[in-house]
Amino acid sequence: MGNRPIGFFDSGLGGLTTIPYLAEQLPEEKIVYFGDTARTPYGSKAVSTIRQFAMEIADFLRTHDVKMIVTACNTVSATCLDLLREKYPDIPIIGVIEPAARTVARICDDSNNIGIIGTKATISGGAYEDAIARHKEGLSIYSEACPIFVPLIEEGILGNEITTLAIKYYLDRFIYSNHIDTLVLGCTHYPMIQDEIERLYPGLQIINPSMEVISAIETVLREKDMLAKGSEFENTFYASDLSENFLNMTNTILEGSRFKVAFKNLEL
Repeated sequence: MGNRPIGFFDSGLGGLTTIPYLAEQLPEEKIVYFGDTARTPYGSKAVSTIRQFAMEIADFLRTHDVKMIVTACNTVSATCLDLLREKYPDIPIIGVIEPAARTVARICDDSNNIGIIGTKATISGGAYEDAIARHKEGLSIYSEACPIFVPLIEEGILGNEITTLAIKYYLDRFIYSNHIDTLVLGCTHYPMIQDEIERLYPGLQIINPSMEVISAIETVLREKDMLAKGSEFENTFYASDLSENFLNMTNTILEGSRFKVAFKNLEL
């Protein structure tokens, strides 16, 4: 039972940023990943549409006999997690928001000014504020939607003047006017521009949900005695649109790992 793969999914390639942390912390675990690259980005879509897409992908992952599903997408975690858990009560389903919220509550106090950046859907629903408040009340939290970041990252526009201008457009006023000292990357795409954010705003304490979620995964696997040992399953990455950029980014993020990439059309 423990050697079954973990299912991960995201609106595109952002969820891939969780995989190196999984490989480092839980090297025996194998995965099936689905990136909905044909329909990305999710953050600007209606919640009903996001939920429909999430259910379709979860159904697909279930056909691979996964032992757990990780919604490696903040937008899905903010809008669909309870529905997915209701539909699949027999399988652990983990989102990326709650683990990051616990970290914020643990390391921050009322002297901090905490910034949350994410897609429109994640920010408008206040998912991070609600999750953090469940662990610690009274923190100063500010939020900012950054809708252009995901399309730029999906197109591989990274580490150049366009990236810098986009980051400064959204974050200059937000960070300086609110005196932000702690920044939560509320989208799993955003770790791909973390180095640039740190360069432009030195001294920021950055919280990366792509990293924080791994401890939550390990906790559940240990509690349910589902840790893998000696699995021969091959890591597999599916995309609804097998673009050259998805292949390039997969190779870059997972450099040195063994995996296979395949196309899956969910009857779009």
